[in-house]
Formats: sequence, C-alpha cells, structure tokens
Amino acid sequence: MAKKPKFKAENAAAKKTRAPGEEGIKAFLNAEQLHKLSRLLLQSRYVVEGNLAGAHRSPLKGASSEFADHKAYGVGDDPKHIDWKVFGRTDRYYIKRYEDETNLRVYLILDRSNSMAYGSAGVRKYDFACQLAAALGYVTVKARDSVGLFLYSDKLDMQIEPRNSLNHLHNTLKRLQDVETASTTKTADTLHQIAESIHKRALVVLISDLLDDEREIIQALAHFRKHMHDVIVLHVLDPVEIDLSLKQGFEFEDMETGEKLTVDPRGIAREYQQELDKFLEYYRISCEAMKVDYRLVKSDQPVDTYVRAYLEERRRLR
Repeated sequence: MAKKPKFKAENAAAKKTRAPGEEGIKAFLNAEQLHKLSRLLLQSRYVVEGNLAGAHRSPLKGASSEFADHKAYGVGDDPKHIDWKVFGRTDRYYIKRYEDETNLRVYLILDRSNSMAYGSAGVRKYDFACQLAAALGYVTVKARDSVGLFLYSDKLDMQIEPRNSLNHLHNTLKRLQDVETASTTKTADTLHQIAESIHKRALVVLISDLLDDEREIIQALAHFRKHMHDVIVLHVLDPVEIDLSLKQGFEFEDMETGEKLTVDPRGIAREYQQELDKFLEYYRISCEAMKVDYRLVKSDQPVDTYVRAYLEERRRLR
C-alpha cells in the first residue's frame, strides 16, 4: 500500500486487556479458555526436526512404527532389518527404514512495534497478538512439543529458545507481560536474522499487522521456506483498519512516525478500501505461492474461538 494505515483515531479507547494481578499464562488466558484449548493440536504440514519422541514426521530414519522406504543391505547394517519378503521376490537383500517421529519446535515471532498499539473496540492489536501467542504456546506444550519466542520492533528485542514444559511457557509469558509496544518496524530485517538463527526444521508463526514493506517481508518469509520451515502468518488487523467505517471527521496519527492528518473517512473510504484490498491480496497470493499458511485475523474476536477454528481447519487441510 502507498500509505500504511498505522493510525490511531483521536477518540480510540483501546486499553490493555491482561488480567490484573495475574502472572504468566493466567495473565493472558482464563481457566475457561485454557480448558477449551487443552485438547487442540498444532501440527506441522512438513517434516520437522526435534529432540524428543513426538507425533510429527522427521527427516531422520529411525525405528518408529511407520515404514518409510527400503535401502540395499550393506556393511554395518543390522540383519534383523532385512525384508525377507522382498528377498523372496528379488533374491536381493534390502533393509526396511522407518520414519522416526519427533517433537515439534514452534517459534512464535511477535511484532511489538507501535502500530500494534492501535485498537478501536477496546482491544489493542498487540494485546490480542499476545493472547494469540499464549494460546498457541499452550496448545504446543500440552502436546509435549517445544515453544520459543522472538519479540521484535525495529530490532530483535527478545529471544527465548524453545522448550516443552508449562513452566517454560509460564516464565516466557511472564517476561512478555512486562513488555510494551515501542519504536518503528523493521520486520523483514528481523525475519532474515531469525531465519539464520534456526538451524533445524521447525514451525514458524509470525504474528504481526505486517504494516511495512510487503515485498521485503515476502522475501524474508521465502528465507524460512528455503530452509524447509513450515510457516504460518497470522495477519492481525483491527476491524476499523479492515473496514474504514467511521462516520465523522478524525485526526489520524501515524503511530510510528507521529505524522498527523485530519480527514473525513467517508471521503476516502473507497480509495482506502481499494488500496487495502491490493495490500491483502499481495500477501495472500505471495504466501500461497510459497506454501506459507496465511490468515487475516480480526482483533475483536475471542482468541480461543479463533484458535480452535483455525487448528481444526488446518488439521482437515493437512
């Protein structure tokens, strides 16, 4: 888009939505939400590499129960793996190889730039994104998979390596709840840096409003796919950013540069919608071409309801 809508309307009433007095997981998700999320599963669409036995396909060949392929018997191979049925048909020795199963490494990449502080309906994009990260992290560790976190603005602000325990998630979210939005956005530069730091195939989840140079961001996402990572992009936008339906004049302020503009939204709504549609369509088509799972997410919906619907859809498509 020529003009990214990093704005706040003069009368926007967004506020923090974290539970007062709570820490860690409970600061972002209540007991009812945790119960709804506890039986869900976040699965990779591709092979992954981990350290523990789990339910995801690995590129390594081991001794799991799922057959992978045959290889010619050679020096050093264990004779007990010889497939005698194949020998009976071919009169040659082949051994069976199996797909080792592994736990999934999930890396949550969370945008904390100032544009994420916007919220028209009492919920800021940043708080919704934090809840979304907490929900996906909880689903991950409940399945005995590992979750890590990257937090960024115009630089990488926080990096927490993945582990597979509720205590680790709790401590990660305790650190997250003390961090506010700040600064401008350099999404592409940060993504390239993160892509170089992840050395094993994993599931990468970017949670951002993507209000930056879209072509550079797509190139950075391609960096992850080049390294065979499974990538999910959760594009979080406020309802007003998606549908500029304000009925009176406002002073809009770019939340990252401070630039101000007084305008009647009704006079620019059509042009704005056309530019926004181009912006969203570029992400959708580009991600589809790279086999990146792209989703536009409105920040005014219950987090647990969205996560449940999305993961069920992902499971069916998988």
